[in-house]
Amino acid sequence: MPWIQLKINATKDSAEQISDLLMETGCQAVTFLDRHDTPVFEPLLGETPLWGDTDVQGLYDASADMAPVLDFLRQAKVVDDDNYKLDQLEDKDWEREWMKDFHPMQFGERLWVCPSWTDVPDPKAVNVLLDPGLAFGTGTHPTTALCLKWLDQLDLSGKTVVDFGCGSGILAIAAIKLGAERVVGIDIDPQALLASKDNAERNAVAEKLELYLPKDQPSDFKADIVVANILAGPLKELSDIILAYLKPKGSIALSGILEEQSEAVLAAYQTQCDMDAVVLDQEWCRLSGIKR
Repeated sequence: MPWIQLKINATKDSAEQISDLLMETGCQAVTFLDRHDTPVFEPLLGETPLWGDTDVQGLYDASADMAPVLDFLRQAKVVDDDNYKLDQLEDKDWEREWMKDFHPMQFGERLWVCPSWTDVPDPKAVNVLLDPGLAFGTGTHPTTALCLKWLDQLDLSGKTVVDFGCGSGILAIAAIKLGAERVVGIDIDPQALLASKDNAERNAVAEKLELYLPKDQPSDFKADIVVANILAGPLKELSDIILAYLKPKGSIALSGILEEQSEAVLAAYQTQCDMDAVVLDQEWCRLSGIKR
């Protein structure tokens, strides 16, 4: 169905209040957007921080009368003549709009990631069929690509792997298809666990993938391999937790890190690991190493 989009200039302090007011006026969905295109923000577990300058974007049914909505928001001192914009949006399936740019991609020598609705280019390759749904991770982002290429370089035969922040399950499933015997995926988002489960079933590897929220994760095992593609802040804050999964002489890869953040993250892991040289893809990087 078509939509009316209302975008309001806000701040991190006012965004949540504006969101609540929009929902009171019949808004169907609210999105927070960074007004200055800041590349990344770093939430800790259980937190939902906002950018310094945040636009609040609300979607309304195309038949909605926006005049009383705007009057209500003016009285609440949320909008004035200069801080909002109304747009008509065409009829699209917004959850699937990104699909037009998702196509089969090769990572390393063996591994392909393919949309579940397309044919695989090389049936003899290691193919991961993916439909990420609303969870992060298709391979199109440099951080995911860096981790996939790293996994492709390893001998995972019979290994136990932890995918910390599993998202769509792309790294976990790739690890299984590359030979891992057991993979544990952990994520704070139940939607991510559902997407990972669906994709594991799509790839016929569900029996080797265990999925947990952090509060439910097992504490009585050690992994041969740990991969964590999240953000620099949580990687630093949770370094002890992440490293606790890893056996001595086990391999670790970390991504979701901007180049200028790499030294701070390296410092958090060098206390227990011998770290490799930083690998870059655009402004993003991957850190990897071996636990001593």
